[in-house]
Amino acid sequence: MYEHQTAIRVRYAETDPMNVVYYGNYAQYFEVGRVESFRELGFSYKVIEEMGIMLPVVELNIKYLRPARYDDLITVKTQIKALPHDHRIVFDQEIFNEEGKLLTIGMVKLYFMDEKLGKRASMPALMHEKLSTYFS
Repeated sequence: MYEHQTAIRVRYAETDPMNVVYYGNYAQYFEVGRVESFRELGFSYKVIEEMGIMLPVVELNIKYLRPARYDDLITVKTQIKALPHDHRIVFDQEIFNEEGKLLTIGMVKLYFMDEKLGKRASMPALMHEKLSTYFS
């Protein structure tokens, strides 16, 4: 299993009039977690796109347990629990506050897509090689 953690400070603009994070912003927090996890593996979305691969989100599930508030330092935990063997990659994600309380649970599924053909593709070989070291 692969796991990565990213810290994010909640900005004022991300909150509603009650200083609670607006629910739609959690999808952006999850994206930051995914982007930074790829970066830790030695890839960026830019590099993946230069390989001719796009990664559209095809499914997003979020369960809200507790609110995050303005100026909270939250931690986005991103996990890949299964090594992709086809065109899908699934990220299980959780958001915690500074006290370690679980705030939000999410699952995001993306497809590897060949940019030119507009069809599903396999994970790039180099990415598969790097990620496979986390799975026995």
